[in-house]
This record gives sequence, C-alpha cells and structure tokens, in this order.
Amino acid sequence: MFDDATLFAMLQLEGMQAGLSWSTVLARRQTICAAFDGFDPVKIEQYDEKKVESLLQDPGIIRNRLKVLAVINNARAYRQLCREKGSLSAYLWAYVDGKPIVNAWQRMEEVPASTPLSDAISKDLKKRGFKFVGTTIIYAFMQAVGMVNDHLTSCAFYGH
Repeated sequence: MFDDATLFAMLQLEGMQAGLSWSTVLARRQTICAAFDGFDPVKIEQYDEKKVESLLQDPGIIRNRLKVLAVINNARAYRQLCREKGSLSAYLWAYVDGKPIVNAWQRMEEVPASTPLSDAISKDLKKRGFKFVGTTIIYAFMQAVGMVNDHLTSCAFYGH
C-alpha cells in the first residue's frame, strides 16, 4: 500500500483500535471514515471543539476523546511530515527500502507484537507529534499495509 490517503486512514484506524478488539473497529469502519470526512487531513486539521463534541456524541464511532483528538492532531502532524518528507508513503517505505519484509515464521507464537523497526518508527512519529502510534500499533499497521508479511510459511498468502 503506497497511497498516502489510505496509509493515513489505516494509521488512524489502528490508533482507534488500541485497547479494543479489531472487530469493533471493523464493524464501525465506514461510519468512522464518514464521521472523519474520509480521513481527509486538510479537513480534519480544521476541526474545532464543536466538531469534537459532535463526534463524541456519534454512537457509530469510537467515542474516546483522546482518540478523537489524536486523529485531529495526527492530521496536523501528517501535513507537516509531508512538507518535510514529500509524502507519508515515502517516509514509511524508506524504512524498508521500498519493499516488504517477508518473515519466515512457522508458528503463530513466533510472530512478534513489535520489533526494533516498529520501535524506531514509533519513536520518530512521536517525535513528529503523532499520537496513538506506540510500537505495537505501528507493527500492526506495518502488517496491515504490507510493509511486513508475517503470514506463516504454511499459509497460502506467504510471500504475497
């Protein structure tokens, strides 16, 4: 996945998932996306307190104030990162030299929740002002967007 809009949206959804089951976020994904203007950072960074309160009243989204504020904050951080690095895609994929890391796990117990690479990306994103980007969230994000392939070697999707 190299599209900036998709990468930004996926990063926000991963942050929304923190502390919840992924199925909770998936069930609300379309509503969350609509509530946050399709995760358009230009629109999101303009949100005011009235919009925040409106979002917090929406039963179709994750109504956690810190997570809602994080999305707004991350829109601003994203725009700054793009000014500095050209794009979120270029920034992220540079960490893996533009190609996915393909691991060769035999058992689910081997698949890590985080790695030194997710630690480094998390640390840098936090330094750049992003919120809800801890190392476990970042590793799950890396898996979701194809930066890391952690399919077991016995899986039909291994190597794809």
